Amino acid sequence: MRLEDVRPLPLFDGLSDDQLREVVEASEEVAFEPGVDLWREGDPAEFWWVVVEGTIDLVRRLGREETVLARFDAPGRWAGGFRAWDADGVYLATGRTTSVGRVLRVPAAVLGDLMAAYPLISHLIDGLFHTARNIEAGARQRESLAALGTLSAGLAHEINNPAAAATRAVDSLEGELDALLASLGRLAQGAISAEQFTALDELRREIEPRPAVLDPLALADHEEVLASWLRGRGVAREWAIASPLAAAGVDVAWCERAADVLEGPALEPALEWVASTYAVTTLLAEVKESTRRVSDLVAAVKSYSQMDRASVRLIDVTEGIESTLLMLGHKLREGVTVVRDYGPDVPRVEAYAGELNQVWTNLIDNAVDAMDGEGTLRISTRADEDAVVVGIGDSGPGMPPDVAARAFDPFFTTKGVGKGTGLGLDIARRIVRERHRGTIDIDSRPGATVIRVRLPLRQPSE
Repeated sequence: MRLEDVRPLPLFDGLSDDQLREVVEASEEVAFEPGVDLWREGDPAEFWWVVVEGTIDLVRRLGREETVLARFDAPGRWAGGFRAWDADGVYLATGRTTSVGRVLRVPAAVLGDLMAAYPLISHLIDGLFHTARNIEAGARQRESLAALGTLSAGLAHEINNPAAAATRAVDSLEGELDALLASLGRLAQGAISAEQFTALDELRREIEPRPAVLDPLALADHEEVLASWLRGRGVAREWAIASPLAAAGVDVAWCERAADVLEGPALEPALEWVASTYAVTTLLAEVKESTRRVSDLVAAVKSYSQMDRASVRLIDVTEGIESTLLMLGHKLREGVTVVRDYGPDVPRVEAYAGELNQVWTNLIDNAVDAMDGEGTLRISTRADEDAVVVGIGDSGPGMPPDVAARAFDPFFTTKGVGKGTGLGLDIARRIVRERHRGTIDIDSRPGATVIRVRLPLRQPSE
């Protein structure tokens, strides 16, 4: 490119002809046609692009759609070059041409040398760039907070189900206890002997509850058989007695034996007492199971957040993965099959447990999203010399090579706004590589994408 082509650009006002000539000689002219990507979002910003003529759109991908953020339609507009002052600088958008034109492509190192001669400009641009990164980080933080709200809502739903079940069981338990005490009172009024009550209790102990719930139609038929027998014996409250007896597995033969022990008016309160005892036992089991479920969820939250743990300690990675699966249970219930392949004798590793749980959350959430909520999630752990390797795979469509190559780039995402955890794979990589001196990589093909995390058993001393 000739000096005369760029000398009129206001961007270069203040540079002498010699200084500008040095820039031009160290740079390259790039001619373009419409529809060409001169640079891509997330790639290292190793060049400074100055528009000489033509039009370029700045395009950014949000989810599956692309959005035009700005249009460079005047000579002197520029983009990129961030590595002149930031070794990790990347393009924040894709530069896509929309007309015939040309640009001056200046290496970031040349731009850095040029800025060194103008410290004030260097400070201003450096501040502008870091402000942009802070704004981006703030947006990510807001997405993370929104994701935390989603995670909290899912956890609240998980806790609400067993809590509501326990509440319903306790409400029913009060009525069944009243019925049990009332039936005992009626038995006492019937003046049954101690031998009769002992025989009745022995019959009650013979009942073996069903190991599994019957088909509702089969259970309803069984209740009707018992209710018919009870009506034939003059039992007035057969509807209240038949249901718990049927659920407990009582048959007509057992009822006949009970009738042989207690004939006449004592039969109804006797059977009601037996039915109430099993109803109470069933409800207590429901309360026990529901409260155990709540306790397990609280323990999972405690394990997930690691709020009672030191910052670095020996941990079992399987424990962290399991607590993460429990936290994400609302996303795994329907359509997702979880296959666990935990290796035997996998050793503990020194790690920041809470940070690793954030990594597992992101990888599992990404895997479920990749399968669109339906498929197989495979999680494996194995020992590998002086490290532990964790694999998280999905049966989704896989990543195209260009996506897999950029998956760990800062600010890169294929999810729309409000989707996912808000924790990018670049942050997951930082946690694994910088905080744990490990590695993380992707092996992707249709139907089988696996992200492997390798964690050393011991952290190097500082």
